[in-house]
Formats: sequence, structure tokens, C-alpha cells
Amino acid sequence: QVQLVESGGGSVQTGGSLRLSCAASGVTHSAYCMGWFRQAPGKAREGVAAIYTRGGTTYYADSVKGRFTISHDNAKNTVYLQMNGLKPEDTAMYYCAPDFSVLTDACSLVPGRYRNYWGQGTQVTVSP
Repeated sequence: QVQLVESGGGSVQTGGSLRLSCAASGVTHSAYCMGWFRQAPGKAREGVAAIYTRGGTTYYADSVKGRFTISHDNAKNTVYLQMNGLKPEDTAMYYCAPDFSVLTDACSLVPGRYRNYWGQGTQVTVSP
């Protein structure tokens, strides 16, 4: 049974930084995509960043390029999201999820591709 635990959220002011962690357990795949997603109240869930765990190919939404960095520690089965230059519009619940169906390093940022496993999320609040 795959389980995901997100942590690292909090409240910061505009321009601040946070580092989110997503610890995965029960994963038997050696290569897959892990994505970070966010959902603000009243809005649809959106993809923020994704990483292919073998080789580390990364993908980012345009809204976070240059500010967020996704990374993966294979030994710990943990994915991180370093968020710098935070803006009020980054305020949301952040989730991680794996896509085990990929056959290449072409990770998607579409939440619907990551259907089966979701963590409980971690809240990020950015004040003006």
C-alpha cells in the first residue's frame, strides 16, 4: 500500500521561502513520476512541478518557473519542493502524488494522470 506524507507547509510573507517534503512508503517501482500539485479554495487542483525519479528530469508550471525547484532523494524515497520568492497567489493546499504508469521520463502536470494515490496535503499561506 503506497502512502504519502507531505510536510513543510506554513505561513510566510511575500518573498519568503518554504521547503515541502513528500515521504513515500510502500513504493515498489524503481522509476516513476512524482508530482506536486496545489489547490486553492474554490479553484481546481493544478500541477506545480514533477520529477522523473530515474535521472531527475523536471517539469514546472509556468507560474512557478524560476522560483520553485523539485528534487528527489532516492535513498529516502522523498521528493522535495523548494519554494522561493513566494507570492500570495501561491497560497493553497499542496499535495504530492506518483504516476506509476509512465514508460518514459515524460511526466505530466495534469492532476488526472495521478489518480490513485494522494497524501493529506500541507497548507501554504503567503501573506502580502
